[in-house]
Amino acid sequence: MSEADRSPAFRPLYRQVREALIQRLIDGAWTPGMMLPSEFQIAAELGVSQGTVRKALDAMAAEHLLVRRQGRGTFVALPEEGRILFQFFRLAADDGTRLFPESQVIERRREAAGAAAEMLQIEASAEVWRIGRIRRLGGRPVIAEEIVLPLARFASLAEFPDLPNNVYALYSEHFAITIGRAVERLKATAADEQTATQLGCPVGHPILSIERVAFALDGTPVEWRVSRCLTDGFHYQADLR
Repeated sequence: MSEADRSPAFRPLYRQVREALIQRLIDGAWTPGMMLPSEFQIAAELGVSQGTVRKALDAMAAEHLLVRRQGRGTFVALPEEGRILFQFFRLAADDGTRLFPESQVIERRREAAGAAAEMLQIEASAEVWRIGRIRRLGGRPVIAEEIVLPLARFASLAEFPDLPNNVYALYSEHFAITIGRAVERLKATAADEQTATQLGCPVGHPILSIERVAFALDGTPVEWRVSRCLTDGFHYQADLR
């Protein structure tokens, strides 16, 4: 990389360095918990200044991809339960309490992608995993959730008889897939018969439907999720910065 690349046609140099370093996460060259080389070593390897590397690493730390530990160095972030969960879990109690959800898988099957194909950018005939689960807050069933994953990216999912509460940690630790971002669509709707049975509410009861597509660091969609949520005593909370 050249420090001379200042044309408007080029992204800022630290962004180019960030993308090069993220590629190491994607390729598995840098794995969760691994200590990174020093800023000086990375700068020498890429042919840029230490300041440029520092800015790239700071950006990655702000995205929770890296962890800075004073006096020890910079490490690839572990898929720590609370950090990743609350990065993507937005339901909070009306008094502001962020409760830790408990999840129960009620269904897991393989089938053709069908309608999920467009969201996951795969062929309609391609196989997917379809996972159904109930999520409880304070012991109360609040979310009926359906998760669809491309079988090609999660072929060995059947080897895990019990799926963890935080499936994003599972994706990272066992499938080398780190969720970098997600796009959500929210819609007020009413509980159908299945959702009403799962959540213990009347048919037609108002619920919040949250549709999410989650993307890996390489920008490919790897998860389509629909969460149907009771909002009696709960709300969707997003911190805009």
